[in-house]
Amino acid sequence: MSPELEGQIAAIREFNRFYTRKLGIIEPKLLHSAWSLQEARLIYEIGQRQTCTATDLVRTLGLDAGYVSRTLQMLQRRQIVSRKPLKTDRRATEISLTAKGRAAFTELDGRSRDEVGKLLDLLDEADRAAVVQAMAKIEQTLEPSPEPPLSYRLRNHRPGDIGWVIARHGAVYVQEYGWDSSFEALVAEIGAQFIRNYEPARESCWIAEVNGEPVGSIFLVRGSDKVAKIRLLLVESKARGLGVGRALVDECIRFAREAGYSSITLWTQSILLAARGIYQRAGFRLVKEEDHHSFGVDLLGETWELML
Repeated sequence: MSPELEGQIAAIREFNRFYTRKLGIIEPKLLHSAWSLQEARLIYEIGQRQTCTATDLVRTLGLDAGYVSRTLQMLQRRQIVSRKPLKTDRRATEISLTAKGRAAFTELDGRSRDEVGKLLDLLDEADRAAVVQAMAKIEQTLEPSPEPPLSYRLRNHRPGDIGWVIARHGAVYVQEYGWDSSFEALVAEIGAQFIRNYEPARESCWIAEVNGEPVGSIFLVRGSDKVAKIRLLLVESKARGLGVGRALVDECIRFAREAGYSSITLWTQSILLAARGIYQRAGFRLVKEEDHHSFGVDLLGETWELML
């Protein structure tokens, strides 16, 4: 690394420290409010949009889906957000601020405006314009027009894929939801059973790839002569937003119809918002809920069903 580049890196890091300190971003609670920076970002984004979905927040803010799910649950417990079926599509859930949430949004917005206003009040008109132009230049340089979206393909499983599915489920769910190793053990049991009892005419596993790298999986297995089961839907964070999850579920539905099943069932958890949204949009309906303690945490298990 050249001395010139070393100096540029140091300058940017120094600016980051200055800027976050100047705006109060590094404080435990943003702008001396009751909220952390990430919590405030969610409240502000929901307030700006009036209503949205969890998927909207993940895509707009670039946050991890698991983190968004956990934070929304916390905000709902604190009566900051509410959820209800969309009027235009009752299978999907919209998120909006409650009266208490709107008050929090107004307070955060006002504090932010006041803080920035105090900084700009110290400058004359020319300096204010120069600061704004410099910020615009930084944004345009570091985040130019987006490249064409990534493309993905689906394929049937081949040797080695089941091991990848087990490993990635274990890693992703501990990282995003804090589940313990008993979940990886369950996935391993499902994978082993699939390999031992595989019926090609009635069961399948699909792997999603981007540039030859596996980024997602799903299984359709035989529950009975008439009922198929969806299992182990997974989409890596790098591939979320591309439609991979929906394509995997659609492939299961297509295969199940061709195989002669009359319905598909699946078991998921209430905190898996992105997956639940995919199932809702595909026409599945929630038929059963049950509290349980699994994988080291308290969960609300859900059974969903689609009649074919």
